[in-house]
Amino acid sequence: MYRQNYINSLRTELVKMVSDYLSPAALHFGYSDVPLESNIKWRPLVLVLGNYSSGKSTLINEFLGADIQATGQAPTDDSFTVITCDDSASTSENVRVVEERDGKFLLHDPEYPFETLRKHGQRFASHFRLKKVNAPFLETLAIIDTPGMLDSITERDRGYDYQEVIGDLAQIADLVLVVFDPHKAGTVRESYISIRETLPARTFEDRLLFVLNRIDECASFADLLQVYGTLCWNLSQITGRKDIPPICLTYSPRAMLRAGKRSGGDMSFLGHLENQREELKRAILKAPRHRLDHLATFVETHGERLGHFLEALINYRRRLREFRWKHTFIGFLVSLLLGASATFGLMISGFLGGMDLRMLLGAGGVAALIVFFLWSTLLMKRRTARFHSRILRDLDKLTPLENQTRRDSWQAVKGFVYAYLEKTAGRFSLAQTKKEFGAVKLVRDRGATEIREALNELAGLKDDGIFVVDSTMLPEGSSPTIAAKGSVS
Repeated sequence: MYRQNYINSLRTELVKMVSDYLSPAALHFGYSDVPLESNIKWRPLVLVLGNYSSGKSTLINEFLGADIQATGQAPTDDSFTVITCDDSASTSENVRVVEERDGKFLLHDPEYPFETLRKHGQRFASHFRLKKVNAPFLETLAIIDTPGMLDSITERDRGYDYQEVIGDLAQIADLVLVVFDPHKAGTVRESYISIRETLPARTFEDRLLFVLNRIDECASFADLLQVYGTLCWNLSQITGRKDIPPICLTYSPRAMLRAGKRSGGDMSFLGHLENQREELKRAILKAPRHRLDHLATFVETHGERLGHFLEALINYRRRLREFRWKHTFIGFLVSLLLGASATFGLMISGFLGGMDLRMLLGAGGVAALIVFFLWSTLLMKRRTARFHSRILRDLDKLTPLENQTRRDSWQAVKGFVYAYLEKTAGRFSLAQTKKEFGAVKLVRDRGATEIREALNELAGLKDDGIFVVDSTMLPEGSSPTIAAKGSVS
């Protein structure tokens, strides 16, 4: 009980930290369209991806213990379905769908972390829905079933950008299952793009789990080995890595019984793979346990990226200021030189011989002022525009990229920097940017460290431990720290 209370308190503090320190800067500078905390305030999410007819819905039904999702050999569902527990319904009853809501409800209800998906438009909203189920399996997590991946030629075949939607969902998911079946142990076009490009860019490798489903449809153990080897080969080619990611083997006994006993073939090997099915189930049920680690990673990652983003903007303004001071000084010297030349020319030419020295000096001063005005308004404007274009062509010069961590962070925010500089034409407040950077830096350098310290103490906290949540370690809200076993911090 105490441990769970502490977990809830820590989760609340993490959300508050993001809300107070990261979201204001993220919204103001275009790093995010919605508050960052909207992505982490709900329950743990398990995203299920896979080729069409790979058994995704059958697998979900197996875990829930009821036919919640439609199944079939052909593509049967073209919607993204969020399946969650209905807290108001009794889990002692037969598992069933208690309530269904459409995509507009999901996208606009602040309770759910899907506000960022509004950008995908009305067509996506019509293929997005919610199912509330009274299943005990869903008491601590939610599952997102997805349309099967196809060999589509263009992303617009579905009416929305499928890969972008997958990326946005993977970014907030605590576990991503990528499901294959023996009949399509290879990959279709959309799954290739997802595994090769979308998922590596939007989530972390430790959150990916590859699943070979429907192994009961293999004729024998030798047939299963051949399918498994084919899948391993294909994944090694797609990921571009020498090591092969772990693959869980599973099937649905419910679906197998419904299809009837198969004739021919030795199916006794399935009994030796029950541990694989249980391992997959445990991996899914562990998603809530990893939630705090993922929230801490979320704070660290976005603190680092947002800090890098603001650092690049600050460096841009500093370089622009240096550029302007330098060229203003050059313009001043050029104006003085031309003014003096004009005065000297008038003196030796005798063109205005009736003028005294003071009038000649005044005329030279006026000439210098005119030249400086033209320099400051016309020439300086053109030079500044060229400076801006030059920076946009080579943004990498705005920030040091001395290690792989910095390079990865920069790759994630480079597009945002370009978009913001192009939108503002470089006209934004340096003082405000520094202020926002200070708040983000506090989270990045100090807050993230204290979050990890709190998680380390949590790992050693027993259920009968006494703790005190201290929210004063950072000003105006931050991560709590533990005072266990009766001590007071």
